[in-house]
Amino acid sequence: MKKSKRTSINRRTFVKALPAAGAAALAVSKAPLTALAQTPTPSPSPTPSPAPMRITKEMMHNAEKLIGIELTDAQETMALRGVNTNLDSYEIMRKIDVPLDTEPAVVFHPALPGFHIKRAAAKLKFRFGRNEPAQFKSVDDLAFASVPQLSELIRTKKVSSVELTRMYLSRLKKYGPKLLCIVTLTEDLAMKQAQAADDDLKRGKYRGPLHGIPWGAKDLFATKGIKTTWGAEPYRDQMIDYDATVVERLRDAGAVLVAKLSMGALAQGAKWFGGVTRNPWNPNEDRNGSSGSSSGPASATAAGLVGFAIGTETLGSIMSPSSTCGVAGLRPTYGRVSRYGAMGLSWTMDKIGPICRGVEDCAVALDAIYGPDQHDLTVGDAPFNWSPDVPLSSLRIAYLKAEFEATPPPNASEQQRKATEDRNAMYKQALADLEKAGVKMAPIELPKFPANNIRYILTAEAATAFDDITRDGRVNQLSGQEAFDWPNSFRTSRFIPAVEYLRAQRARVLLMREMDKLMSQWDVFVSPAPGSASLIITNLTGHPAICVPCGFTGTPSLPRAIMFTGGLYDEAAPLRVALAFEKATKWHTMHPKVDWA
Repeated sequence: MKKSKRTSINRRTFVKALPAAGAAALAVSKAPLTALAQTPTPSPSPTPSPAPMRITKEMMHNAEKLIGIELTDAQETMALRGVNTNLDSYEIMRKIDVPLDTEPAVVFHPALPGFHIKRAAAKLKFRFGRNEPAQFKSVDDLAFASVPQLSELIRTKKVSSVELTRMYLSRLKKYGPKLLCIVTLTEDLAMKQAQAADDDLKRGKYRGPLHGIPWGAKDLFATKGIKTTWGAEPYRDQMIDYDATVVERLRDAGAVLVAKLSMGALAQGAKWFGGVTRNPWNPNEDRNGSSGSSSGPASATAAGLVGFAIGTETLGSIMSPSSTCGVAGLRPTYGRVSRYGAMGLSWTMDKIGPICRGVEDCAVALDAIYGPDQHDLTVGDAPFNWSPDVPLSSLRIAYLKAEFEATPPPNASEQQRKATEDRNAMYKQALADLEKAGVKMAPIELPKFPANNIRYILTAEAATAFDDITRDGRVNQLSGQEAFDWPNSFRTSRFIPAVEYLRAQRARVLLMREMDKLMSQWDVFVSPAPGSASLIITNLTGHPAICVPCGFTGTPSLPRAIMFTGGLYDEAAPLRVALAFEKATKWHTMHPKVDWA
């Protein structure tokens, strides 16, 4: 039966009503218990007059266009009371104070049923491969040293943690303001931790390869007694009264926290309440800055302001800034590292990982922070055993051939054609370097799946996490108010029906199955970074990846990266191939000249 033409309603009324009306298709009127009971019930008391209904059939009709159904007039009449009852429930629930660190009662696991984790007989003691010793005349010469180099100097007492910490604090004070990469300098805590590290070493207590190494935390990790601002105006004075699991574990490993580093407001982009975090390779450009929400960790690591840093990724926030700033970034398997004490953006996609100046730096940082903690139920009990000597011939390695062979856009300018040629030439050389290092690769393609069309899983969860500040207006305090910024995304995502969100999660399982088939044939696949189509796919499926610098292109000349993706809970394989590339090239030894302060 064709519906009659409806009277139009104004947009404000429609927008206000839509969250409730969007559930109309699934609304089940609250039937009296007598309709469900199997035993007779006494005669009901007189029923009071029903409350006036705030949602009308006209409102429901407009909402149906969004949710993809068409009800008859009779069906709308039947559903109307339930829709209004649901609205009452929504409003009651909105008055409940749900703490920001409260996750939904739903847990995502990247491994499908029947998945077998590669297990070693026992957890191996972490060891580095062969590394060139750091050459230095003074501690200032060690700003860009790798973690293996710094670790050996501290272990052998050639440099103290106090000396190293003072050096990095000095550089943070000198260069941090130009890069806008520091939210809070943790100087007092850092000096106490550094002195404790030196005292432990004197007593013969060595905590391991991160003992005494200064590090920086993305400012979404809770630090007791120190502000945790999430880079956003509404939280710039926020104090959380406990330490995140990552902070605790690095402290226990003997690492020294020297700074809370900038992040895009609520984990998006490089813009925070202090400005746009800059790329040390091009510090005067503030449009894109250092890219990605882990912008501060990438910028500070690239500029030699910390020994290493810890960031997070939901849809590229480790890969993107690491690539742009010319450092190594590791995104571990989803559920590898506890998110306890970290700001939640997308509960089924958030991941925590290191941003460092070298591959083994990433490996040792992961070794210190991974594993269950009795707080985060998504964390799997899977071992991480790093071996820098695994023969490359034992690994099945593929590459996304088509992604390394870009074509210029239609009607491209001469400049665009030249940029594409330069990019392709750089990646051709990178693949050649891999082959010279002993890596044999076969061309493959990614599964044909519309992954981009279910990325609203992220925005739906993010909008839920920050629903309170969206409804009370505090989101309007954020400096970013353009169409692509969070305030608009949060408001827009209010119109995602629950049915569509759950359907997307079901479709996500199909994507996981496709990736499971692919990765059953390969240990690692290689792709460009961060522009690979695999980035959104693997962030949805939870697969680990590491990117490392592989050259420079563009005007001005900026770092570019290559990415290595591995199987679930098998970070060691992509790390091993990345290490082979790193050893065969010079890119990790090149650092920005930070003489512009």
